[in-house]
Amino acid sequence: MINLHWLKTFCALVETGHFTRTAEKLAMTQPGVSQHIHKLEQHYGRALLNRHGKQFDLTDAGLQVYQQGQQALAMLGELDRGVRTDSPWQGAIRLASPGSLGLKLYPALLDYQQAHRGLSIDYVFAPNESVEQSLVANQRDFGFVTRTSTRAELSCMPIGSEPLLLVTPAGLDSVTWGQLEALGFIGHPDGAHHASLLLGANFSHFEQVSQFPQRGFSNQIGLILEPVSRGLGFTVLPAHAVAAFPRQARITAHTLSNPVSETLYLLRRRFYPLSRRVEMIIDHIGGLLAENMD
Repeated sequence: MINLHWLKTFCALVETGHFTRTAEKLAMTQPGVSQHIHKLEQHYGRALLNRHGKQFDLTDAGLQVYQQGQQALAMLGELDRGVRTDSPWQGAIRLASPGSLGLKLYPALLDYQQAHRGLSIDYVFAPNESVEQSLVANQRDFGFVTRTSTRAELSCMPIGSEPLLLVTPAGLDSVTWGQLEALGFIGHPDGAHHASLLLGANFSHFEQVSQFPQRGFSNQIGLILEPVSRGLGFTVLPAHAVAAFPRQARITAHTLSNPVSETLYLLRRRFYPLSRRVEMIIDHIGGLLAENMD
């Protein structure tokens, strides 16, 4: 691999056109400058300069090294400045969460981005397992899940909670077990899990979601309540997914006698340093969850 000190000396020599001025510019001796140029020529196995006494001009190889070397040094300079500066208001922020939380957070994070235009919010809606996999693969900076993680590479910390709601077609002020059996269940990827948590805490008859007729299934967070709104069944969803449904007049969200909330966990790679922008937005999200959850 090329020695960057040699390359920097060579580019400075081309720009000053003089060995002595290059030495002064770089706080080196003139023999030191000559040595760097010699080592660079040895590295490439090509002459980079045509020397004429104290004057020189570039060979074809020298011109190529100068042009591409100048670009490489400029890029490395930008990288160095970016890493050293580590601005909280510049760069990409990559996160993932299950869909219900995403429906709440994503618009709020776009507000944050509008206030800090140097940021880029990269938000993926994904189930718990996919969120974990994306962090392990270094595809996300951090994420949120609704269960604890057992992966040794990841750190998992409770950060909030989200209520689960029983949702029926509009017109039912309260629900009985018999009404739920008659309606049937609208499934979704976390439907059985959510139903077991909420219905198990409130109905002594409940054992498993297969007790209800299956009236439909959707894996699109924004469409799960569509069949419910059409009177085709009931479901159980986190509160933010319910609040985001546009036709609220066509559904009823029930708060049952024994409320149940799903714990939200912040997930990040263990012992992996976060940039200032990621630390700042995690703090911002923590504030949002403290204000709006539960």
